[in-house]
Parts: sequence; C-alpha cells; structure tokens
Amino acid sequence: MSESPSSHCAVSEASTPGSGEVLAQEEDPEGFADLSELPVEVSERRPTCLRCCRPVKVCLCPFLPAEPLDVSTCLYIVQHPAEESRVLRTVPLLAACLPKGKCKVLIGRRFSEERHAELAAVCRDARTLVLYPGSDAENLEDMDVDFTATPHNVIIIDGTWSQAKDMFLRNALFHLPKQVQLNSAPSSQYVIRTQPTNMCLSTLECAAVTLSIMEKNQAIQEVLLRPLRALCSFQLQHGAQVHHSKEHLLKSGLYDKPLPKNKRKIKRMQKLITNQDV
Repeated sequence: MSESPSSHCAVSEASTPGSGEVLAQEEDPEGFADLSELPVEVSERRPTCLRCCRPVKVCLCPFLPAEPLDVSTCLYIVQHPAEESRVLRTVPLLAACLPKGKCKVLIGRRFSEERHAELAAVCRDARTLVLYPGSDAENLEDMDVDFTATPHNVIIIDGTWSQAKDMFLRNALFHLPKQVQLNSAPSSQYVIRTQPTNMCLSTLECAAVTLSIMEKNQAIQEVLLRPLRALCSFQLQHGAQVHHSKEHLLKSGLYDKPLPKNKRKIKRMQKLITNQDV
C-alpha cells in the first residue's frame, strides 16, 4: 500500500510550532497573534457504522445477512486508490457480507512481488483465478472444475473500466492466474452510477455472480444484491437519478456530453454503439 502523501506535511508542520509563535509575537505590531487564542471550530464527521461503513443515519445493516455467508472461495479485491474516496462504494457492503478472511482488500495501482508477497503467492497459486474479460478469458460457467471440492481464490479489480484496464495491463502478477469472465451475468442493478455498457457490473455484482457459480448456491447472489438494491433505492428516493449506460445513451441519441476529440476515445464509443468489445 502506498504511503499517505499527507504524512510528510504533518511532520513538517509539527516540527516548528514554537518558532512560529515567537515570530508572531515579535513581528506582529497589529496584534494579529491574538487570533491564535480564539477557539478553533472543528467540523464533526457524521458517525459511521463500523460494519457497513455507511453514515449511521443511513446504515444498511438491516439489509445485510445476520451472519457472514459461509463460503470456501476467497476474494482478493485489488482496489484503485480513487475508489477509496467514493461515497457510493460497493466493496464495503461486499466485505460486510463475508467472513473477514474471505474478502481481502488491497489498495494501489502497482503490485510487485517485493512489496506484496502475499498477493504474489496467491497469483502463483494454481487455485487462483483473475476475473477480467477478454479474448484469453474462459467463461467461468463453462469451467469443468468442482470449486466446492477445491477452494479457489479470485482476484477482482475494483475501479472504473479505464482504471481496471490500466491496472491489469501494467501488473505482471495479474497475468499469472487463469483469466476468467462472466458470460451470462444479469444487467446491472447499480443504477446510480454510469457504466460503459449494459453488460458492465459493479464489483459487488461481479462477486455475487462469481460466488454463486463457484459455491453452487444461487441464494448467495440474492443475499449480496440485497444491500445494493437498498442503497440504490435510498439514493433515488433522495434525489439521485437513474444512470443509463453510455452504450444506451449513445444508441438512443441521448448522450449530451461533448464528443471526444481523441481518436482512440471516438473509436471506443463507436464500439459501444455496435456492441463490440471495449
């Protein structure tokens, strides 16, 4: 995990408080130093639920399973740092539904064997799969493997599609496990965030479908999607709008943003309209 960029600022500010006070007293004929005596107003953050990581007033715990789901599959969520600051994230809901040892979240853009020994070992394990669509990916539903007899690990990249693509291509570790994709996934119910195509799913939805297949238990999908539906319902009731995919907007002539000038982006949008892989 990368070091917090603010840590260096904190050290430098804390190292010189005494000298700053002396200078203020000696060089402040207008008396502005007195302002330092005024009480500082501290903005209070809303109390957060420790289980679902939502503000207590909009806690989603009533929609979570009473006990963590009993699964043999272990998920490794490699999360782009930008996802950490998003308000409407699905990974905390996923983690809240599973045993702690079965859903591990690693944050970063680049992962190396030297700095991420555990992840490197997992990637080299023959029982590990990486969920990422492409021409080299095998449909998870078609694999002739009894995942309940041999517990597997699954790596899922959490980020926007461009972020996920960049992370997959630039991390050699992610090319070691067998690459799989979901061939018959349902349409996304995460309607409060825009997706590139109608077939794109949130991280929680990907995990729900994956676990239901590998654990041979369709009920898992319903349990994991319940808090996601509740989240979307709450947001829509409080002013959020339904977000159609870019594919839908382009095909319907409803895409109201300026078209990109970059040829690569234009080609990508043309593929969306013609249902080609992006």
